[in-house]
Amino acid sequence: MTEADVRFEKIPLPTGVTLNTALAGPEDGPAILFLHGFPESHRTWRGLVPLLEDHYRLIMPDQRGFAASDAPQDKDEYSTDKIVADLFALVDRLGLDDFTLVGHDWGGAVAWAAALRGDPRLTRLAIVNAPHPVIFQKSLIEDADQRAASQYITAFRTPGFEQAVEAMGWDTFFAKGFGDYVERGLISPEEKAQYLADWTQPGVFTAMLNWYRAAAVIVPPPSVTVPLPDFLLKAFPKVKVPTLVVWGMNDKALLPIQLDGLDTLVDDLTIVRVPDAGHFVPWENPQAVAAALKPFLELAKRA
Repeated sequence: MTEADVRFEKIPLPTGVTLNTALAGPEDGPAILFLHGFPESHRTWRGLVPLLEDHYRLIMPDQRGFAASDAPQDKDEYSTDKIVADLFALVDRLGLDDFTLVGHDWGGAVAWAAALRGDPRLTRLAIVNAPHPVIFQKSLIEDADQRAASQYITAFRTPGFEQAVEAMGWDTFFAKGFGDYVERGLISPEEKAQYLADWTQPGVFTAMLNWYRAAAVIVPPPSVTVPLPDFLLKAFPKVKVPTLVVWGMNDKALLPIQLDGLDTLVDDLTIVRVPDAGHFVPWENPQAVAAALKPFLELAKRA
């Protein structure tokens, strides 16, 4: 993503935060709103912009707590309802009559929640390596491999984790999360520098971790038996909008078990598996994500 591809606007919202928002493509094109996850920014979508900007209006905010957007420090400011409220407040500010919502990682979690609101402006949903809340919570309790893979959530929630990262060094933290991608040439020195600059702004890393600390998801310790939460024992509302799920099958944090049973929770579901990518498939293989999105978006234009 280059400065020539995008323009930026700081958009104040009635939810109390200002979101730094990257914009690309024609303003009269069909709108796609992209939501990134941890530990990223609007740059999650850097590989998709040149593949989609000719025909679509691309809206890519830094979500609250990340990069150049506001980063309130209170954990309660990161509850799902407040973040979903940011999304629809941004839709209001931009005057969107209809839009496709695309979410990766935490952005996908917000996108699932937004789709369940039933707002008629949200006409299509695309999820990229982000689990449905029912399947994720169930897998954390019943699947030993997913539970083990998710223990990092408990670490992120631990008081003082920020200080532990500072003590180990930001380069070490970066290497633990992204070292393999650097070795494969998928993250340039310039990209790494941008990550570190974003994370080390005063208060930003705490704000990023607050997404985990405010989440209701239960992550049991290994080998501990816990009961299923009440919401898993009741009928859960279905997602009604047409939904595309793109999944990098080499994801080590969110295992492919997250695809099992999705068809019982989504009325109109398409799943595209990307065998040669992992969790960060939007920039590991943006061509595959775009190839899945384009026919899905074309169906929306014909509807």
